[in-house]
Amino acid sequence: MTRAALFDVDGTLTDTNYLHVTAWWEALRQGGHTVPMREVHGAIGLGSDDLLDRLLGEDRDREQDTHLDNAHSALYATYFERLPALAGAGELLRALTDRGWTVVLATSASGHELEALRRAVDADDAIAGATNADDIQEGKPAPEPVRRAMDIAGGAAEETVFTGDSVWDMRAAMKADVAAVALLSGGICRSALEDAGACETYRNPSDLLAHLDTSVFARLEQAS
Repeated sequence: MTRAALFDVDGTLTDTNYLHVTAWWEALRQGGHTVPMREVHGAIGLGSDDLLDRLLGEDRDREQDTHLDNAHSALYATYFERLPALAGAGELLRALTDRGWTVVLATSASGHELEALRRAVDADDAIAGATNADDIQEGKPAPEPVRRAMDIAGGAAEETVFTGDSVWDMRAAMKADVAAVALLSGGICRSALEDAGACETYRNPSDLLAHLDTSVFARLEQAS
């Protein structure tokens, strides 16, 4: 049976969450909205429609949504050539591949953003596939991104681990009935991630890599 290691990207493999916070804050400001950065940070990881629902309310003027989304994308794109991978990200993906896991990315980023993120991680040799916001109808915390990534990997829920950094990642994993591993590298506190369903929490990719032999990945290897 295929063992599937699914990964979020922003905040999980790349140190980009606060770049998104800045880009969304500026896009909202340009649109006439004053939203505290703390609130923007808490919404990172959601698709743009759900993010705007959370920050501006479901009764907002939706005619502005496309402009806000495009402004965010344009602002974020200015960082594409210098997006930073988190320490150990590529090494973690390669280590899992060497252990027999099929690695698939499951992100709320758009396709062109994902291309830039993959260049930053620089581990395409360890990545079997990816799904992004362009491939799905409902983003996290809906389970569709996780289930779509599982389909790409060819794995079953009981042989799958999803690693992310946001509450929305954890909730999506729970709804897809897969084990959820949380990283603190996205800036969300441990208690919030555990309350949302994380079975294990690590500081960053390097920390998870250092503890692979005692992690849920190792336990699933031993059980199969």
